[in-house]
Amino acid sequence: MKIQESAEMYLETIFVLSRKNGCVRSIDIAVELDYKKSSVSVAMKNLRENGYISVDIDGYITLTEEGKKVAQTMFERHTLLSDCLIQLGVDKDIAIEDACRIEHVISAESFNAIKKHMKNAGCS
Repeated sequence: MKIQESAEMYLETIFVLSRKNGCVRSIDIAVELDYKKSSVSVAMKNLRENGYISVDIDGYITLTEEGKKVAQTMFERHTLLSDCLIQLGVDKDIAIEDACRIEHVISAESFNAIKKHMKNAGCS
């Protein structure tokens, strides 16, 4: 099932914040993405109802196995694509911004081809 780009972005953000801080709440996501807390709350409700996250009674957010799978895919794509663009000489900030857009629309086939090429070329 294909999920919306915004959901992928939220899941990736939860993944990154949980790696960095250990635990994540809606306010952490709002601050990280510079979004309104109300927007994040609606998104978290949708992600919870669709089985991508769980939220405990204290408001801490945890990725479910399905949510973690999506988040890790987005994180891997973002990391590899931004590294690739930087190695090609693209300014770091531009590379990160472009990778963020590309990661949501690139097919698995194309991404895997880029990943294979970078590995064979001795890149990241």
